Amino acid sequence: MLILAATPIGNLGDASPRLREALANASVIVAEDTRSTKHLLQALGLTTDAQFVALHDHNEVAKAANIVARATDSDVVLVSDAGMPAISDPGYVVVRAAHEAGVTVSAIPGPSAVITALAVAGLPTDRFAFEGFVPRKGQRAYFDGLAREPRTLVFYESPHRLAETLVAAREAFGADRLACVIRELTKLHEEVARAPLAELADRFAGENRGEIVLVVAGAEVVAVPLEVAVGDVLARVESGERLKEASRAVADATGIPARDLYNAALGRSAGA
Repeated sequence: MLILAATPIGNLGDASPRLREALANASVIVAEDTRSTKHLLQALGLTTDAQFVALHDHNEVAKAANIVARATDSDVVLVSDAGMPAISDPGYVVVRAAHEAGVTVSAIPGPSAVITALAVAGLPTDRFAFEGFVPRKGQRAYFDGLAREPRTLVFYESPHRLAETLVAAREAFGADRLACVIRELTKLHEEVARAPLAELADRFAGENRGEIVLVVAGAEVVAVPLEVAVGDVLARVESGERLKEASRAVADATGIPARDLYNAALGRSAGA
C-alpha cells in the first residue's frame, strides 16, 4: 500500500497518532528530504527500521515505478517536508503510477497550509482556488489573468519575493481588494495580516522571513445583461477558445449559468 502522510507544518504537537504509528512501522519511507524527515522522527521520539528513499521534483519520474513496486507487497509511507505530500510537493507522479498499477493508495490526513490559511483568513470559503506557487516571472500578467476570478484565491510565496508579489497583485486586482498574508503558520511567530492589498504591499515592502501563504478575495460578481455576456463568449471564441470553455469562463465572471450562455451563443452564431 502507498500511504500519503501529512506531517506538521510547524508545530510538532500536530503530529497525529496515526502519523506516528505509520512512520514507526513503515518498511519504506519516501521523503522529499530524508534529512528533514529523520529530524522529524528524532523530534517525535520515534525509531524505525525503514529504508529511506529521497523523492523530489528532479527524480520523481525516474523513481515512481520502483516505489510503486515496493508498495505492492509492503507499506510505503510518502511524506513531504511539511503538510500533505503531492500538494505543491512531490507525490503526484507516484500516486498516479500507483493507481495505474492497481496498488492501493491511502492517506493519513493532517496539517495543510492551504486549508489552514484559508480558514484563518476570514475570506469566503465556500468556493476557492489553490494556485500553488506564484510564478517567478511575469507576475503581473499572471495576476491579470485571475483578476475576474470570483473564487477566493490561495497562493504560496517565498518570503524573498513577497514584496514584489504584493505590488503585482495590487496592480492587477486593485488596491482595495481584500487579502491576507499568513506567515509562519502554527509556529511561534505566526502572523495573520488581513487588509486591502495596498496596505499589505506597504506593510511587507521590506525584507520578509518565514513560510508565506497569500489569500486574496475573489472578484465581485457584477450583474451583466445576458446579451453582453454572450458577446463576451463569442469574443473569446473568435480569439481561439472553445465555446464550452468560453461559456464556463464567462459564467464564472458573471454568475449566468454556463448552459444559458452556451445555448445563446450557439443561437446567435447560427443566426449570423
